[in-house]
Amino acid sequence: MLIGELSRQTGVSERLLRHYERTGLIHAERRANGYRDYEEQTAETVGRVRALLAAGLPIRIIRQVLPCMQDPETLHPCPGVVSSLRDHLDILDHRAAELETARRLLRRTIAATERAEASQTELESPARTARTH
Repeated sequence: MLIGELSRQTGVSERLLRHYERTGLIHAERRANGYRDYEEQTAETVGRVRALLAAGLPIRIIRQVLPCMQDPETLHPCPGVVSSLRDHLDILDHRAAELETARRLLRRTIAATERAEASQTELESPARTARTH
């Protein structure tokens, strides 16, 4: 199938499909006229790539995981895959902890700012009332 058809089937732009090919995630044969010719199962592979990217995996790990995928949710044993996935999970856990710390700080800052604004409004209200009478 040509790149335009693959793009229509998967909803992925031709530009991104060429990027996937350059990075080794998908493969195309070249026709005599130079056009890319993808196999039918490439659409499934693109779907798996999209799912793995959405899960936060970098291309270098996706390249390692793809040959091990029997279906979108099942991996069969491949050397080094579990180790790579655990390493990436550790990175995600660390980022999640950092984000949670940032969220707590932001919530405290917002609450403190709202309390300060409310106190300021209460202090200003009696002064305005006194001036208008």
